[in-house]
Order: sequence, then C-alpha cells, then structure tokens
Amino acid sequence: FLDRGAWFSDARYAHAFTVTAAGHATMLTGAYPHRTGIIGNDWRDRASGEIVYCTQDEAHTYIGHKTQKLDGTSPKNLLVETVGDVLRRGDPRAKVIGISGKDRGAILPTGKSGVAYMYQASTGHFASSTYYMKEHPAWVTAFNNANRANGYFKKAWTPLLPDAAYSRSLPDGQAFYNPGGSLPKVLGEKDEKPGPAFYGAVLASPFGDALTLDFARAAIQAEGLGQDDVPDILSVSLSTHDYINHAYSPESRLSHDHLLQLDRLLQAFFADLDRMVGKDRYVAVLTADHGFSPAPEHSKAVGRNAGRQNTTELLAAINRALGQKFGDPKLARGYSASGVLLDGAAIAQKKLDRRAVEEEVRRVAVQQPGVAAAFTRSELENAASLRADTPFLAQVRNTWSRERSADVQMLIRNYWLFESRRNFAATHGSPYAQDYTVPILFYGPRWFGPGKVDRTVEVADIAPTLARLLGVPAPSAAEGKP
Repeated sequence: FLDRGAWFSDARYAHAFTVTAAGHATMLTGAYPHRTGIIGNDWRDRASGEIVYCTQDEAHTYIGHKTQKLDGTSPKNLLVETVGDVLRRGDPRAKVIGISGKDRGAILPTGKSGVAYMYQASTGHFASSTYYMKEHPAWVTAFNNANRANGYFKKAWTPLLPDAAYSRSLPDGQAFYNPGGSLPKVLGEKDEKPGPAFYGAVLASPFGDALTLDFARAAIQAEGLGQDDVPDILSVSLSTHDYINHAYSPESRLSHDHLLQLDRLLQAFFADLDRMVGKDRYVAVLTADHGFSPAPEHSKAVGRNAGRQNTTELLAAINRALGQKFGDPKLARGYSASGVLLDGAAIAQKKLDRRAVEEEVRRVAVQQPGVAAAFTRSELENAASLRADTPFLAQVRNTWSRERSADVQMLIRNYWLFESRRNFAATHGSPYAQDYTVPILFYGPRWFGPGKVDRTVEVADIAPTLARLLGVPAPSAAEGKP
C-alpha cells in the first residue's frame, strides 16, 4: 500500500460518536449516522425506551445456530443504500459478500442486497441468516464441517519479535488490563475440549483474523469472485484488534504484536488475491471503523487529565436534579448512544417545558468531570440558531438523528471514557483525533497511481470513489466526494 498504492495521510471520520456500527455503516454508503440511522452499536427506541441493536431483526435467525433477541441478522435498521446495492441494481450478476467476526461488521457494509456471513462464538463456524437465504451453500457447509477453529485449540499466541522490539509499548500484566493480559497466551488452556469460551478466545487473538481470512479465501474460490467481466465486492472486517485494544489498551504489547501479526496475515492474503483473482484484476481498500483512545490509567500516568465517567451515576444525578426542579425523579429514561433519552410522554402529561428539561439535563451533565459538552434536541432540531464555529457542532450534527437519537447528546472529555461498569481497559467513541483518525489506502495499479496524498479526506469519500471506478451512481445518500 505505501510503496505502490495511493495512501491518505489525513483520513478521518466526521461524526462524533465513533463506534463500530456507525463506522461500518459509513464505509460503503458514503453517509454519516444522521442519514444511515446507525447512530451507535445500539440505542433506545424513543417511544418504548427499549434497547435496539443496530442489526437486530426478529423476523430472521442465524442458519443452524441459536438466535437471541438482540442478535444481528439483517440490515433492516440501515436506512440507506450501499455501493453494492447500486452495483447489483444495475447488474444482478454482481456478487456482494460481507464477512466479519462481528455481525455488524459483515451486515452493514454489505447493504440490503448482498450476503453477510458472521462468526459464531458458540461453534467457531461462520453463518448467514434467513434474511439472505434459507440454507447455506455447499461451500459454507464444507468450511464449517472442517471445524477449522478447533485447529487452534491449545495453540499459543506467541510474540513475533524479541522483547526489546516492544520497548515503546506497555509491558504485559498491567493492573488495569482485563484478565489474560500477557503473552504467550494459550487458547483453551483450561478447557477439556473446544467450546464457546474457547471459540470466543479465538476471535480475540490473531487466529481469529486468520480464520476470517480463510473464510474469505473460501468465498472467493467458491463464488468465483473476480472471475468474469462483472465486478464483485468483497468486504472483510477483521474484528480482533478491537477486542485486544478494549481488553488491554492500544499501548499494550499485545496490541503492538497483534498489529505485526495482522500485517503478515494481510501479506499472505494479498499474495493469494494475486494468485486467485489476478495481480491487476482487483482493487483493495484498507480502512477502519474507528480509532482508539488510550487507557485512562495510562493517560494519567503521563500527566493527562483522564478518568472514567460512570454513566449510571451520571443518570442518577440527572434524575435527582430533574426531580428537585420538575417534581419527577424519572424523567431521564436511560443512556442511549452517548445521549440521555427523556420520557417525552411524562413531559407532555405534566405540561413541562421540554426545552427547560433538556437544559437542566445539560447543566448537570457538563458539571461532571468527564463530560466536555452536551447538545439538546431543541437546539439540534434548529441547528441554524447555533454558531457555525461552535466546538464539535459539525461532528454532532453528523451523529445525531432526529428519529433515533436521544434528547441530550453528550461528548466525553478527551482521554476520559463513558462506562456503566468497569469492563474495558480502553475504548473509543469520542470526537477526538485518536478516535476519528483512520487509515485509507487504495491498491490497484491499473486504476490508482502510487503516492501519498496529504489533503484531508473522509471515510464517506470511499463509496463515491468506488462508485465512480465501477461506473455506477454514488449511493443516493452519500455525502462524500470521489
């Protein structure tokens, strides 16, 4: 990519809540959450207050696997089309396939008319859902019957390089790491046989990426991707780095080593693309769904103002204040996609001033040490009333959906993180550079000249760029430019 591809040194997202689903929805639609409707990995329904998962669809189930209520089985909640949808509308012979360790990583880039396959931590297999088909094609059944994940049982994830090579990364075993924060790490070490705990551990190791890329190879071969004059799209989302960074932070030796492992896995995959598809017959685009913020404990250690903002305690403080001012201590229904959802029915029944309620929520929120700013529904619905240079305004407008978002959108302070309980060493989801900065790299010598491009580009630009390359219209909601 760096020597023979086009790569962009200042590539970014332009929305505020930089989480997995929002990023995956942007990549091939060219649109931000305010248009895609994918405002987070989950959010609360504005009428019922119930949690909605980004790719849940209770009308559909995983093929051959148990399906829980909030499992991701279709793109029902994605409100716009992808490049793949446009491509297939023009020529139904085109194949669009999405593969990922996470359902949202497979489903959202694929769109409405492609086919998604996601890793099942219960079995170590990949499965599609009944939204896409009634039963798997023979090649998927054959891949799953081989039980390739079992080949990693009792296998050790061992560092690639000598210890000195990791001197700029945090040593293993930091107090704030999740359990298992040291290398080498033996998968299934305490298990008698492969089971769900082991299959989950596979996905959180370099072997998860290897397995996902093996499934992608099987798809290329069996589906004949790139073997005729009709272009196909293959989206492969590699989930492991996210799991590792959440558990041990991006400063850890585990994160450092995983990136080295991933680099070698991609090297082998691209060599196979050259062989299976043809060296000058494909375009590869590399990007990410978000960046990552440092662990607050590490930030504190290097002198930054950092910490963990407990959202359960924040919501309780907000409701105490609302109870004192408006006589109802339950007006704030819950935390929803980095916002506070209010009880609109109660506000109307009590004939309260909605703006006044929102302002009280904002007042309490911004007094918390970890909250940088908050925007109310009333002002976002009339955003023209806000100064254009208001900090974070453009990013919040790209994040906020009138139909789905909460009533007071909060922004975490830099180097802090929102959490309801201590479950992550580090996370993302902020409007700061470490979370919105991602790679964008193109490779395809027949179509792209090599070189570094220093001007600012956005992930929303990928979809219209690929649409132009394919000779089809950009997706209808796309905001980016080629």
